[in-house]
Amino acid sequence: MNSGQPRVFAGVASCVEQTLSRVGRRVVLCAPIAAGKPVALVNEFYRRAAADPSISLSILSGLTLRRPRFRSELERRLVEPMAARVFGGMPEPAWAAPLTAGALPGNIQVHEFYLEPGAYLSSPPAQQAYSSINYTHVARAVMAASGNVIAQQIARRRGAGDDRMSLGSNPDVTVDLLPMFEGRRRAGTPIAVIGQVNDRMPFMFGAAEVPASTFDFVVDDPAGYHELFSPPNLPISTADYAIALAASMLVRDGGTLQIGIGELGDAIVYALLLRHRQNRVWRQALNDTGIGPRFAAERLAIGGDDPFEHGLYAMTEMFVDGFLDLYRAGILKRRVQPGGAVLHGAFLLGPRAFYDELRTMPDDERALFQMMPVSFTNDLAGPDWELKVAQRRHARFINTAMMVTLGGAAVSDGLADGRVVSGVGGQYNFVAQAHALPEGRSLIAVRATRESDGRLESNIRFNYGHVTIPRHLRDILLTEYGVADLRGRSDAEVAAATLDIADSRFQSALLAEAQRAGKLPADHRIHDRHRNNLPGALERALAPHRAAGLFGELPFGGDLSAEEITLGRALRRMQARAGTWRGRLALVARLLRPLPRDAALRPLLARMDLATPRGLRERLWRRLVTAALS
Repeated sequence: MNSGQPRVFAGVASCVEQTLSRVGRRVVLCAPIAAGKPVALVNEFYRRAAADPSISLSILSGLTLRRPRFRSELERRLVEPMAARVFGGMPEPAWAAPLTAGALPGNIQVHEFYLEPGAYLSSPPAQQAYSSINYTHVARAVMAASGNVIAQQIARRRGAGDDRMSLGSNPDVTVDLLPMFEGRRRAGTPIAVIGQVNDRMPFMFGAAEVPASTFDFVVDDPAGYHELFSPPNLPISTADYAIALAASMLVRDGGTLQIGIGELGDAIVYALLLRHRQNRVWRQALNDTGIGPRFAAERLAIGGDDPFEHGLYAMTEMFVDGFLDLYRAGILKRRVQPGGAVLHGAFLLGPRAFYDELRTMPDDERALFQMMPVSFTNDLAGPDWELKVAQRRHARFINTAMMVTLGGAAVSDGLADGRVVSGVGGQYNFVAQAHALPEGRSLIAVRATRESDGRLESNIRFNYGHVTIPRHLRDILLTEYGVADLRGRSDAEVAAATLDIADSRFQSALLAEAQRAGKLPADHRIHDRHRNNLPGALERALAPHRAAGLFGELPFGGDLSAEEITLGRALRRMQARAGTWRGRLALVARLLRPLPRDAALRPLLARMDLATPRGLRERLWRRLVTAALS
């Protein structure tokens, strides 16, 4: 903390110049993840270093988010208008493309502890620069790298004699770093703490509210204000709804909840709302899918089936918009002491409407959602241990994985060949925390299958060459076919319970593999009640509910149009099927058919600017889009 008020700059260039004058030509810059990253400011540091080899720049961050990319003309026609509408004038990170291409200048390094999911699988430079770090250890890693600059977007309130600052979306690592940086300052090391004001940033309370003297420099340029990164809501699949139904019956009234972003998080919120508001319908959906009767013992032992009389408290790394839906419905209402918060979160991320609602919410109401460092949300250790345990009654930490093994290990961040898909983030923290809490449980959700290169594959494996959560931390596993309570059970019991919620098209092969390895007895049989784990059965189970207006693709609305959702799904399906000879031949056959005269195709073709094709190339693209839609 500096001794007085920060020096305020009207632009990033003068702020960067002053920072270089203070800390010297070696800059180790720490910037927060996602929405709190001050992209324009970091871009200026990047520009200066790229133009001046005497500057050594290291950027330490995570989850650098970009506008959607496209790989073909058809993808461009779909993505560009959507990105312009959703992301507005949000600046693009100047270092991301050179990092991907291996074209960073020699005096610039970028290390991320969490990658944009799947974005860097084909980039050896990005894979080599990745740092595998638990979220709670990032501050330690920054200090080990001799970090000397913190930069992040902030919210600012100016009044008569009052200049108030908030770290807004991201107190996560910064709050833990500030006292460490202050210690280095007192020891004589030149450092700089920089805030870039953005009027779109919600002014959040809790540990996020800091005195103005926290910052050495503040950039406040109204011309540089821009929309925060706002990932749009995506359509929720039948599989995700089924997983969410299973999860919703394991949440204990009067307990604690953690969920993440994306379709599954939205589905879990939807299922909890259904349990609370339309309890009879919720119970019927559980029965229709078979999850309720098959896993009644788990529901009785772990969760419940009544509306939320006492309500929930949220202890979550990521504060997502679904928590506001739970709050408005009277579910997120259990206040914890001290402070009376209904939610503690480390960072927030969501669609534009989420940020808008937080900004316009009265202060006393917004203060119910307190932002904290990851050392508080993700860990039990420290002087607040007893308080944390008292607050986190019946904690249900719900996270996702790409694959799980019959031994109970979860694969969430990487592949067997060593490539990193995303990162560990805080998943390990919450799994370990669930085991440490007297009433805590970790729920790992995984879709039972996936399609890869036109082939259907099981996400339940006998074994896999990389794991994120080791099998000794196995707890509760969820798929769209039910619940496997694995805590404290033998290897044979774990394998049997996991097989019961695998897709039935893969159960026999997995069973045989487990028996060959001696992990299941030769006479083990999967009960008939678990032998109908098929997508069609779930579709039929939810069909009557969908006819009644439930379980829609976008139950909370979204920034994508119906045409964009349909086109995106069709293009992804075409790309997947083009990965096999059979799929390519089928596509050629469709291209040779006469164009259908279907009125429903017209708005879709118009959205791709192909309703009236110009020239041979656009006529081909029109046929491709029509084939994909058919």
